[in-house]
Amino acid sequence: MNLHEYQGKEILSKYGVKVQRGMIATTAEEAVEAAKKLTEETGTGWHVVKAQVHAGGRGKGGGVKLAKNLDEVKQKASEIIGMQLVTPQTSAEGKTVHQVLIAEDVYYPGESETEEFYVSVLLNRATGKNMIMYSTEGGMDIEEVAESTPEKIFTEEIDPAVGLQGFQARKIAFNLGLSGAAFKDFVKFIDALYKSFVGSDASMFEINPVLKTSDNQIMAVDAKVTLDGNSLFRHPDLAAMRDTREEDPTEVEADAAGLNFVKLDGNVGCMVNGAGLAMATMDIIKLSGGNPANFLDVGGTADAERVEKAFRIILMDENVKAILVNIFGGIVRCDRVAQGILDAYKNMGDAIQVPIIVRLQGTNAEIAKQMIDDSGLKVRSAITLQEAADRVKEVLA
Repeated sequence: MNLHEYQGKEILSKYGVKVQRGMIATTAEEAVEAAKKLTEETGTGWHVVKAQVHAGGRGKGGGVKLAKNLDEVKQKASEIIGMQLVTPQTSAEGKTVHQVLIAEDVYYPGESETEEFYVSVLLNRATGKNMIMYSTEGGMDIEEVAESTPEKIFTEEIDPAVGLQGFQARKIAFNLGLSGAAFKDFVKFIDALYKSFVGSDASMFEINPVLKTSDNQIMAVDAKVTLDGNSLFRHPDLAAMRDTREEDPTEVEADAAGLNFVKLDGNVGCMVNGAGLAMATMDIIKLSGGNPANFLDVGGTADAERVEKAFRIILMDENVKAILVNIFGGIVRCDRVAQGILDAYKNMGDAIQVPIIVRLQGTNAEIAKQMIDDSGLKVRSAITLQEAADRVKEVLA
């Protein structure tokens, strides 16, 4: 589950990470009030207006702007709220901005120069350890840094059994070229950041940039956070942060129906029971000349109600030209699945305008095939994987 910047900063603050302070606003008027409060609390005269969407590169799309007075806060907030923000990490349509973060200006003059760093904490699946990735090239896309100057990217692996050690925190600060008060502050910063990552059961914390201010403080100016959805039952407060407006509507509806669904850019919808079979089904579709439009696992049950929900979710995608149902009848008998498919088809009536190929294998597979063939409905049956592939190829021709 992805979080907004302001939500990520709330988690960081809870664990003692110093962050750029800010307040959320949904209207230009609220933005002005937030700016006034920030001025009272922090003394800041300038403010940064930041679009809150689940995508990076907001500045490149015009979603981050500096306001030097309250009139500019109102003007820039009104420009950003409601806009379709297109960034390198969004689709061509972009994302609608529903709210902005009014943040304090932390690039104030002082005794030393400000510096920006990149720091992220994530899981290295290859080693089964947590990893801190960091670079002196903060404020830039880490992909660009990796391509042009890979020697400027450092990593430090953390054994989750023992956690981040003091010598590792100092090593990171040293590699970033810090010294004196900034060095000490960064050691505290990285320790608190790692605790935030572990304590919230996150799969990624990305801070870009981490700022060394002109008075040698270390703080998070941005926060991109992804939480492990499987751990949210332990964190009801974090689960409440979910913003479904930022997610694909079909995925939201599928989640509410208890279906495992991921939307893809293809033309053949998939309805399968079991993740492994779903992957094999996607391979079948590719081999038959099509492209999978989704990953959809209906689980161990496939009654009429569940199948109908799955059909409706798949058909929300206008690009779908055919649907392949591939069910292995182990826990549930194939004839029951077939009946569920037929009932769902009849209930939906004219809502189904694309060919449906049904491949049932397992208990009572032959009976199920006969039921489908005798139904009189526009549903094509198959028993083997090759038959299913041939049927898909026929309907796409």
